[in-house]
Amino acid sequence: MSSDQLSPLVADLHLLTVLAATRSFTETARRLGVSKGSASMRISELERAAGVMLVRRTTRSVGLTEAGQQLVNGMQPAFNRISESYSAVKDLVGTPRGLIRVTAPVALGRQHLAPRVAAFLQRFPEIHIELELTDRFVNLANEGFDLAIRHTNAPPDTHVAWVLCETRSILLASPDYLARRGVPTQPAELAGHDCLLYLGNHNAASWTFVRSGKRKSREQVGVNVSGTLKANNSEVLREALVAGLGIGLLPDFSVPPGGGEPSALVHVLPDWQVQGFFGERIYALRPWSAQVPKAVQYFVEHLRESFARGFGAIPQGPAA
Repeated sequence: MSSDQLSPLVADLHLLTVLAATRSFTETARRLGVSKGSASMRISELERAAGVMLVRRTTRSVGLTEAGQQLVNGMQPAFNRISESYSAVKDLVGTPRGLIRVTAPVALGRQHLAPRVAAFLQRFPEIHIELELTDRFVNLANEGFDLAIRHTNAPPDTHVAWVLCETRSILLASPDYLARRGVPTQPAELAGHDCLLYLGNHNAASWTFVRSGKRKSREQVGVNVSGTLKANNSEVLREALVAGLGIGLLPDFSVPPGGGEPSALVHVLPDWQVQGFFGERIYALRPWSAQVPKAVQYFVEHLRESFARGFGAIPQGPAA
């Protein structure tokens, strides 16, 4: 096929690569700014031009045929290079501009990322941010995100990872709960308490501790815990802890500030540190590429500066 014959199909070929990533005509149409009917019609026209079925449609899902996948595998690197080259040229002139699609956990996004986004957009009005808050693990490349904000111990090797700050998991309870049920002095005593569990962690019902100040030691204490509430959101767990429903782990960014008033929560087992739960650092993550758009670079630098001091003081332990 000559370049003259191919040129009218380039936009439809690009649409096919987006559909391969999203597996959804609805999401493909939203991402490209066209109607769902138009996206479906353009794929049908592309199939007629190619003389072979490229997309397998069912009532529940959209997938590629072998021919469609072969076509996408051959085209995707070229479209990636075109996108990177175009972004690089746009970045040569003027102030940073463009759309940044960002995903972040709900609690971290609501409490700490949203104010920083507002401050950033005031500084750079020609940049637009689309922020999706979700506690599920998002595949950035497949779902078209430029950046993810995550707390983890091990960012994937396939991504560029910028450290924003340190973070830690803290064991907390309300003074009222501890007055009713007693204050545990050793991790093993947690087995006899109501413990609130975070569903997003595969080790939710097993907590591992080391003594504070001895984190390089191999001495560890593990305890199996249970309680009346499990949730996949730290804000939900925080409110349940404040209500006195039990003892639970929160990332430090979800701990309510004490201010000048008595703290709603106190630090339980302050001489022990929880291991490997919510993650020890907050990262900005991006799928590896040769070029990082200037808008993304500026946003990451803004986050690194504004997160640098972490999340403030840890609540005190219960009174003796």
